[in-house]
Amino acid sequence: MGPLSAPPYTLHITWKELLLTASLLIFWNLPTTAQVTIEAQPTKVSEGKDVLLLVHNLPQNVAGYSWYKGQIMDLHHYITAYTIDTEMIIVGPAYSGRETVYSNASLLIQNVTQKDTGSYTIQIIKRGDGTKRVTGHFTLYLETPKPSINSSNLNPREGTETVILSCDPDTQNVSYLWWINGQSLPISRKLQLSENNRTLVLSGVTKDTAGPYECEMKNPVSGSRSDPVTLNLLYILDASTISSSYAYYHPGEVPKLSCLTDSHPLAEHSWLIDGKFQKSAQVFFIPQITKTYRGVYICFIHSSASGGTNLIIKRVIVPEKLHLAGQSRMAFGRGPAVAHSR
Repeated sequence: MGPLSAPPYTLHITWKELLLTASLLIFWNLPTTAQVTIEAQPTKVSEGKDVLLLVHNLPQNVAGYSWYKGQIMDLHHYITAYTIDTEMIIVGPAYSGRETVYSNASLLIQNVTQKDTGSYTIQIIKRGDGTKRVTGHFTLYLETPKPSINSSNLNPREGTETVILSCDPDTQNVSYLWWINGQSLPISRKLQLSENNRTLVLSGVTKDTAGPYECEMKNPVSGSRSDPVTLNLLYILDASTISSSYAYYHPGEVPKLSCLTDSHPLAEHSWLIDGKFQKSAQVFFIPQITKTYRGVYICFIHSSASGGTNLIIKRVIVPEKLHLAGQSRMAFGRGPAVAHSR
């Protein structure tokens, strides 16, 4: 940033003296059209770093200047002032101890925090032809951190539970944007944003609204997007059946029985023959089809996510012409029992 000339000492004055100084400045100053601009160096500044607010187009015959936090030039927003003739610094209520004003009107802010973001105003006092005032305004933005998405429930049940997603951290002077499947959010009553867009409410999550979700934080100097988050949607047992590889079998064949269940996460499957446990698997192979293996085959299904339990029964009959026939289904747990036969 180059060498800057700082005054030799700083003066801390009483409230009465400060109030008198502010009153005199307001009384003496008249509006003017001079265009004073302020530039941040560096343009993108991260939290914990230093930033210099460099003033351009200073008028001639400057008597002094004062800095304010915000665009209101009153006592409570007053940071610091500098007088040219006496090389004196006067600090005010908004001074944090991290600000340094230089003779060229620049203001250094060290170890910036989120609280330092926002508008800054410089008031410049001119000599000659009556004291005049010129002002410059500038808004300081910190480089946006990479956001993350927090969810009130990463494992919602399909169509029944509401999920709240928040884009963190909560940051001042940024805009929040949301994306689903790489696209901006569609207009939907099931997707509701908070007033500042930081929070997204999902009502009755379905497969179409499970994600992936991304959130983005933006300000005029930077932007950053989160990693994607997809909800682990749970849906209960449904459409459970036993399917067999063929309808008819010949001696020596190895039939395959599959227990088909639509659920997420996948339910636990156990096989029983005439009430005796055989194995835990979704697919069950009968070693070789003989009259020995006729009987009642039961697929026991349990979903730990939903708490639902299904029993699917298939009766294997081996007549003269060996074949598989007859199936019935009973459901326990959620919903009424249902039986089918063929």
